[in-house]
Amino acid sequence: MHIKSLNFGYKGDLLKLKIKYFNMYARFIDAHTVELVKDNKVETHTADKIIIAVGGRPSYPGCPGDQEFGITSDDMFSLKKAPGKTLVVGASYVALECAGFLTAFGYDTTVMVRSIFLRGFDQDMAERIAGHMKAGGTKFIRNSVPSKLERPNGPDGKILVTWQDAKDANVTQSEEYDTVLFAIGRYAVTEGLNLDKAGVQCEKNGKFIVNQHEQTNVENIYAIGDVQHGKLELTPTAIKAGQLLSSRLFANGQEFMDYDNVPTVVFTPLEYGSVGLSEEDAKAKHGAENIATYHTEFTPLEWAINKESHGGSRKAYVKVLVLKESDKVVGYHICAPNAGEVTQGVGIAFNMGMTKKQLDKCVGIHPTVAEDSIGLEFTKEENPNASKTGC
Repeated sequence: MHIKSLNFGYKGDLLKLKIKYFNMYARFIDAHTVELVKDNKVETHTADKIIIAVGGRPSYPGCPGDQEFGITSDDMFSLKKAPGKTLVVGASYVALECAGFLTAFGYDTTVMVRSIFLRGFDQDMAERIAGHMKAGGTKFIRNSVPSKLERPNGPDGKILVTWQDAKDANVTQSEEYDTVLFAIGRYAVTEGLNLDKAGVQCEKNGKFIVNQHEQTNVENIYAIGDVQHGKLELTPTAIKAGQLLSSRLFANGQEFMDYDNVPTVVFTPLEYGSVGLSEEDAKAKHGAENIATYHTEFTPLEWAINKESHGGSRKAYVKVLVLKESDKVVGYHICAPNAGEVTQGVGIAFNMGMTKKQLDKCVGIHPTVAEDSIGLEFTKEENPNASKTGC
């Protein structure tokens, strides 16, 4: 109902702004003309400029029974009954976020991971998230991929999932689940747009390589959001890019989208916020010998006084990656409660070229998790033990 109310609000805003809205499928006739289709109704419209922002949809793995018996994150919030015992296939932030709230609701939840968690994110932080979720009751099946889904006992029976070891196809196992949720990535919804009619070129994954102006290879056709090749698949990123593009096209705007330093948060049970480079990328780009990895491990106050519900032994963690020569912060990572709120503030400073000295100059707000980002003394290189002391 919340999602429906959001869509209703968007339609209302379009009407208030006197924007023509067509709830129809579009496809190109040429670079300035689109054909709109719905049921038996067909309309043709022309435009000086066209923006492609069709986004993406969840992918299926292509194994027998996947679409017949499995669902995706798009379906999760419209289920007619409780999901029950659930298998989440994938290790993306969508997979881990869904698994996190299903476990929190009390459902028996397992995550099947082919290789690594949160590909593209800092792997140290990703493993910390997985460890926290495991301690909270989420189960994991690692190095595995589903080979088939069946419902041997009829439409009301459980789903029998068979999976293979990702490294040895001869090793197979199976188990029954009430719900199987696929969160293995998304594909661009561009196949039916008749791009060739407009002369627009796309990559094999259906996405577009765009220039700084968000233009495709056709000057008057732009692409923003998840259909951009090699860019972040994040809603706020697409919104910001759209705002800046609109401003440049119609309000003499001069600002371009910065895709490199976007603050990002994974809303798993242990929130993970980041901005800038991962530890792996920072050391690959600048050389490991040129990076100082300041870090600390600590117990947030809300956990310290409520050990029973948070496991007692679980820790939050902050990591600040600093370029030794200039003292510039090139990466910031935090796994802690309310990490999103902290990362938003740090993201502003980061985009202003923050140095480690400037970060430490700020007075910490006590008692918050944010204060543990300030005044970090020990580097991972010199002191792998990040446990915080009293002084």
